[in-house]
Amino acid sequence: MKRTLRSLALAAMLAAGSTPFAFAQDAGKGKELMSRSGCLGCHANDKKVVGPGYLEIATKYRGVKGAEDKLVAHIIQGGAGVWGPIPMPPHKHIAEADVRAMVRYVLSLK
Repeated sequence: MKRTLRSLALAAMLAAGSTPFAFAQDAGKGKELMSRSGCLGCHANDKKVVGPGYLEIATKYRGVKGAEDKLVAHIIQGGAGVWGPIPMPPHKHIAEADVRAMVRYVLSLK
């Protein structure tokens, strides 16, 4: 049974254009990109700075369908009200692929 579930999960990832290896690669790249992009000025892994901590974000969005796309759009477009009144400024200058790698890093945290 476990083997069948793993096979189905892998098939779903491949159909979506992602593999566990690719997700892990993006997550590792995302951590490095975040350290260079100024994200740490407002966020930390385990505590609120200006914005929420990455672990809090990962916990809130774990298992939420479409979370990755939603977070990518929120980072690029900016917005307010999700975590309180302080707005998230838009980050349109960061390539979507890089933002996606950063989001994958955050969502990989436990």
